[in-house]
Amino acid sequence: MRHILRKTTLFFCISTLFIIHASAQIGGNGTFKFLGYSNSARIAGLGGNFLAINDNDVTLTQANPSLINPSMNNNLALSYVNNPGGINYGFVAFAHNFDKVGCFVGSLQFINDGTFTGADASGNLTGDFYASEYALNIGWGRHLSPLFSIGANGKLIFSQLETYRSFGIAVDVAGSYNSKDESFTASLIGRNIGTQLVPYLPGQYEPLPFELQIGLSEKLSHIPLRFSQLLTNLQKWDLTYFDPSDPANIADPITGQVKQKSGVAKVADGMMRHVVLGAELTIAKVLAIRIGYNYQRRQELKLSTKAGLTGFTMGAGLRVKMFNLSYTRASYTAGIPMNYITVAVSIQELVKKQ
Repeated sequence: MRHILRKTTLFFCISTLFIIHASAQIGGNGTFKFLGYSNSARIAGLGGNFLAINDNDVTLTQANPSLINPSMNNNLALSYVNNPGGINYGFVAFAHNFDKVGCFVGSLQFINDGTFTGADASGNLTGDFYASEYALNIGWGRHLSPLFSIGANGKLIFSQLETYRSFGIAVDVAGSYNSKDESFTASLIGRNIGTQLVPYLPGQYEPLPFELQIGLSEKLSHIPLRFSQLLTNLQKWDLTYFDPSDPANIADPITGQVKQKSGVAKVADGMMRHVVLGAELTIAKVLAIRIGYNYQRRQELKLSTKAGLTGFTMGAGLRVKMFNLSYTRASYTAGIPMNYITVAVSIQELVKKQ
């Protein structure tokens, strides 16, 4: 436990320096937001949109390419997310290893916003229209040594929103450190570094959802329990959103003043908005139980009258021979859950079995 605290404290201090001194686009500014969504049920179950866990799970590589390794060779994964309102998204990914150059993962990421009924300014119906976005990803990873690995994702992006279309390109670059006993992993990643090639409107280019992240994970020595800590949006300190409808932000009718947080409370709130916590318990190497907590998500999406389980995610994973099945139920706001399903199979083991 002492080693866990020492490692976590070290990386938290380093990341705090990044947070304090950096700035970039975030929030409602930008396009292709689906690139930052949690697609994998395992990632969502631990509360975040990427992980730093070094194993053969190919579903982690779309978010963290430095985890790509030869043990993923010929692994296939499919993921689907059922979102309220008829919005669905997910991905399909396949990995193949080449001895001399490294391991590659090809994937297709998609989001389908469903069908909408169009109308003009007078309310006359103009027919149905659609909205969907896609990203074709090619990921590469390689070990520089037994302790360090690097990786990158290249992305071709296409978006169609009614009659408006946009194309873009982006890359993710990442590096990971893995301890000798493989119990501790730390990753640093820059995601969605790129640009629009063709904007929705001529001359009106929008930034992509760039994000700088650090991920840590530690597996306990004598208990099959792994803790994960994600430090997100390190490129910008202030992630707070002012909601004028929140009762806490409404001025007192007598004094006309809004209740202010103390300086310590503001700093603590600001830091916690960058932190995502997760834990994964493995039972008999077959069943995994997962739980995650995202403080920023809870603060932004909870109802003032009912917070419920907003910001919490819970899931499970089942390994049956060469198959892995994962499911996560996430509460992004009170009473509106999201369901994640991921299926992965080792084609190589399946062929050998037959």
